[in-house]
Amino acid sequence: MMTDRFARALGWASLALGAAQLTAPRVVTRLCGVDDAPGATAFARLVGGRELLHAALLLGAKNPASWAWTRVVGDTMDLGVLGRAAANRTGARRARALAALGAVAGIAALDTACARRGTANAKGPLQVRASITVNKPREEVYRFWRELENLPTFMVHLDSVRTLDERRSRWKAKGPIIDLEWEAEIIDERAGELIAWRSVPGTGVSNAGLVGFTTGPGGRGTVVDVSMEYGAPGRKLAAAVARMFGEHPEQQVRDDLRRFKQVMETGEVVRSEGSPEGHRALRQLRQRPAQPIGGRA
Repeated sequence: MMTDRFARALGWASLALGAAQLTAPRVVTRLCGVDDAPGATAFARLVGGRELLHAALLLGAKNPASWAWTRVVGDTMDLGVLGRAAANRTGARRARALAALGAVAGIAALDTACARRGTANAKGPLQVRASITVNKPREEVYRFWRELENLPTFMVHLDSVRTLDERRSRWKAKGPIIDLEWEAEIIDERAGELIAWRSVPGTGVSNAGLVGFTTGPGGRGTVVDVSMEYGAPGRKLAAAVARMFGEHPEQQVRDDLRRFKQVMETGEVVRSEGSPEGHRALRQLRQRPAQPIGGRA
């Protein structure tokens, strides 16, 4: 497909840019007119690392065009930095910053065109599924989940869930770019067996899901099986950006279930004080020995 070939070409461009910024950061900062800024060399190396991440995604993915959105996000960051640099400089440095700004703007246009084509070619909703076994009776596990206001205790991206009536609830969540708020309704329910829900049309987020509860093998524990479907416009952008922050929807669901198991079996979520949100890629450097939330070393 032409779009995927275009995306892979962008991947090779990211590889070249990343290598240049890591091996010759002073040259790059001088060409961009920011060599006089404190920490410019270190920042150039960070951007170089980000470009290598883009390259890995675009060159290694089966459908690389959808990953072009990660470059669009990077372009937006670079345009902001270079725009401030051009505004705060004079003479030759200002001219170089403006030239770099124009070059990045042109690259951003190409990246956006590729990403949009990749999104247009994507068919069907984004689907994720995960399961876990909880060492508690099925009825107890079901009752805890059915109290929807309990969900933020193990779904760390949720700020709150407020019950409106027997069927409807209002959700607030942290997104990778912006915070989200929507209403959901229960569309099917069998006490002790399953809960199915979907977002209310017109509330800004399109998703649906089902959580099933079955007795574990040998009558031990409860198997919790979650299936979710995301169909919001721009879902490819959201998923691509979320992957950069270690929060792809499938990863979120698996981590949520791991925390749910901890809450049901121990009464609390045990995770690193240095990474209280759980498994997020950019926070792994700050990991400390695990302990209950609110505990002290």
